[in-house]
Amino acid sequence: MAVEERPESTRPVGTADPLPHLALPLPSFAHLRRMTDHLGLWEHARYTTPRPGHGYCSDDNARGLIVTCRQPVPSLDVRDMARIYLGFLESAALPHGGFHNRRRMDGSWADEIGSDDSQGRAIWGLGSAARLGPEEWMRRAALDLFEHQLGFTSTSPRANAFAVLGAAEVLSAIPEHGPSRDAMLRWVGHVEVRAEQSWPWPEVRLAYDNARLPEALMAAGAFLGHDHLVEAGLGLLEWLVNVETRDRHYSFTPVGGWARGEPRPGYDQQPVETAAMADACSRAWQLTADARWKDGVLRAAWWLIGGNDIDAVLYDLQTGGCCDGLTPTGPNLNQGAESTLAALSTLQQASTLS
Repeated sequence: MAVEERPESTRPVGTADPLPHLALPLPSFAHLRRMTDHLGLWEHARYTTPRPGHGYCSDDNARGLIVTCRQPVPSLDVRDMARIYLGFLESAALPHGGFHNRRRMDGSWADEIGSDDSQGRAIWGLGSAARLGPEEWMRRAALDLFEHQLGFTSTSPRANAFAVLGAAEVLSAIPEHGPSRDAMLRWVGHVEVRAEQSWPWPEVRLAYDNARLPEALMAAGAFLGHDHLVEAGLGLLEWLVNVETRDRHYSFTPVGGWARGEPRPGYDQQPVETAAMADACSRAWQLTADARWKDGVLRAAWWLIGGNDIDAVLYDLQTGGCCDGLTPTGPNLNQGAESTLAALSTLQQASTLS
């Protein structure tokens, strides 16, 4: 999976950047299309081949909805995938709020209700579609279903962070939407920064999708007019960037998490971390115009194409898919839904900086 420079699919990085010999690809939706059928997005792949026996999940279909709705000029294929992913969440929705998460290949549901994280991600996906859905009917349908989830409660900082980001999307489109504002205020209350300067993180160890927490603080602070939340988010993001930077590249928290005193680098590192970091740095860049946050977005994209602990390329220009993780000996060559969506999201953010 060598990176080759192709004018139609790459854009050059300026010579002042730390990895000038690399080029940042633009996102390709070819593999995502291959992973999607009429019901939704398959969760896993064996190399580039979908594994239907592992079924679908609302987590990934919500992520897929976010990425397809974000695409500035969506193709017919991207529009169709957005419709399918929204339909998946509509089917997953429970009568009194909440969602199933696990779905078998025959379309039946394998759980009574999904995890708190999957609920938060579904809310985020619906908020994104309510703002950016490529068709008006999608925006209306997503908003209706989003409003049905405003009673969501959880003690998980991460699940609440996802929900905050969904409310931020709705408020971007409808600033006067009071119920979203009220829910955002409630949800962000579960994302707290500790007073200990050496470990301000809300949890005793870093886990996964880490940069979503500071991003949620920044988003809530901006929309609620609470400057202290913006400052808390920026400070927490700066701390996380410092912790996860090694030799001028990102060295992300491994899949098992990380706490003080544990060795670095750790493996396996997951592409979901680079997507979270790109989104958080992009929001910080929008709020502050501080060039270091723009650099943070670019470093997240570089991580996918060699700017990591072992100089490995994870994003596959030929397929548009992304390897499932970074191991000490190289990439995990399976190109599942989560990792592919993470790469597409990261490259979308990087493309906005050109």
